[in-house]
Amino acid sequence: MDQYAEWPNLAAMMFARARQWPQRPMLRGFRDGAWHSITWDGFARRAAAAARALRAAGVAAGDRVLIVAENRPDYPIAEVALLALRAVPVPAYVTNTVADHAHILADSLARVAICANAELAARVAAAGTLDLVVTFDDSAVAGVRSLCWSPMIAALPDFADIAAEAAEIPPGALACLIYTSGTGGAPRGVMLPHRAILANCRAAVELVRPLRLHDEVCLSFLPVSHAFEHTAGQFFLTSIGTELVYARGVEHLSADMLTVRPTIMLMVPRLLEVIRARILANVARQRPTTQRLFARAIALGQRRAKGQRLGAMERLTDALLERLVRRKVRARFGGRLRAAMSGGARLEPEVWRFFLGLGIELLQGYGQTEAGPVISANTTGATRVGTVGRPLAGVELRIAADGEILVRGDLVMDGYWRRAAETAAVLHDGWLHTGDIGALDADGYLTITDRKKDMIVLSGGENISPARVEGLLMAEPAIAQAMVLGEGKPGLSALVVATEGFDEVAVAASVNAVNKRLSVTERIRRHAVVAPFTVEERTLTATQKVRRHVVMERYRGVLAGLEA
Repeated sequence: MDQYAEWPNLAAMMFARARQWPQRPMLRGFRDGAWHSITWDGFARRAAAAARALRAAGVAAGDRVLIVAENRPDYPIAEVALLALRAVPVPAYVTNTVADHAHILADSLARVAICANAELAARVAAAGTLDLVVTFDDSAVAGVRSLCWSPMIAALPDFADIAAEAAEIPPGALACLIYTSGTGGAPRGVMLPHRAILANCRAAVELVRPLRLHDEVCLSFLPVSHAFEHTAGQFFLTSIGTELVYARGVEHLSADMLTVRPTIMLMVPRLLEVIRARILANVARQRPTTQRLFARAIALGQRRAKGQRLGAMERLTDALLERLVRRKVRARFGGRLRAAMSGGARLEPEVWRFFLGLGIELLQGYGQTEAGPVISANTTGATRVGTVGRPLAGVELRIAADGEILVRGDLVMDGYWRRAAETAAVLHDGWLHTGDIGALDADGYLTITDRKKDMIVLSGGENISPARVEGLLMAEPAIAQAMVLGEGKPGLSALVVATEGFDEVAVAASVNAVNKRLSVTERIRRHAVVAPFTVEERTLTATQKVRRHVVMERYRGVLAGLEA
């Protein structure tokens, strides 16, 4: 399926698929109390209609256009409309504050915004000067020229004219500006050309080929404004014929999985950790016999996943436990989940093995917004727990002398928007300096050790990986979140969040249990239980990464007590 090489850009790819699969279901969303589906033909006609209306309203090639909306069918329609006009979409999180939007508007110089509703539009309008705002809910914004979405896409003539224009856009044209989530400071606009995202799509086809995907259904819940969902969900999975169903929100995810019954999902490690903790907490409330059956089911499932041979009696036991235990747990995911693609952060091996033991394949990968974003990934039938797989086809990857991962290929960004010095600091002779520390084994599998800038150096000179220690802490059922500190100190301390239903005594026991598995220099000397890190409190990014600088500022007094 190397048609990706034939398509010069993302809009051309999407319109070509619409011609190929006119009546195939493409998008599904929930509104007015029911699920509504859009075919490929319906998508293309709406995107073309939106492009015509946006052009008539003054949107031109090169204009940066902010998109602030939850996951919904209107999102890819609006984005492809902008791409067809050679305008530049700037996806932004719905959780952004006025200050966040002010930074992005000032940095990107965007004067047009497409928003889901009046509330989000008002927040963006308060952040800067806008020439035009479009709202999906057809509301007007006071003081700003407004367009309603429904009339824009009401007329649905053929899309041939817009598709023909889109076909002329070269692969090197700027496709989007995606602002990094900013765990350590102000977000920067990553310039991703069409070729970068197309390179990811082309390589991902080989990645999933062993799954023999056909008429798949993906339940989308990660923010489309995040590069992983943006590329892997919105463009790649749809381009291979997967129907993209937009969840009603994280709070409805469990119910939506039962209704939609997805066959494939994009996930982040944090969600997998939460699901595992809830399952284990539920098992802990069962009778001892049930607990032993569950543990046996996981153990045999893990051995089978490793390809180990089971004895005759073990095979009978395994088949019985498949029906009594594993199948019932998988039913919580809808009962049809074939694989989950995981990325965005480190996946603790213990969590990974847990899901393998349940018969759910996890394809853990690694990437950065600056690289399209996927750089490497495990493939079905060839996963290696603890690694992020092999580099994708077309990706050159090497390890620098100091351990930093360097990447080169079509997937690499053009640079940071209006930040030449910062671009020059990470791009040398086409090589992207990722800032991550890693190693390649003899078979080409990549292991990520830590962020180069996040490595903790103790007062004795020892280098500590906080990600490793944090991963072990959060693998404990009693610990929901953790952040390890200790730069320039004699030893490590930690801020930890207790899982609901567990107290400080249980947390302390978990910290002690983890310390027994760590070297002397890695052990947590002191810890404090704090309130949950949340997006609303600004201690988490929209993709569930801890904003270390925000947490450190918020708990400055607590940290001073730990280090005293």
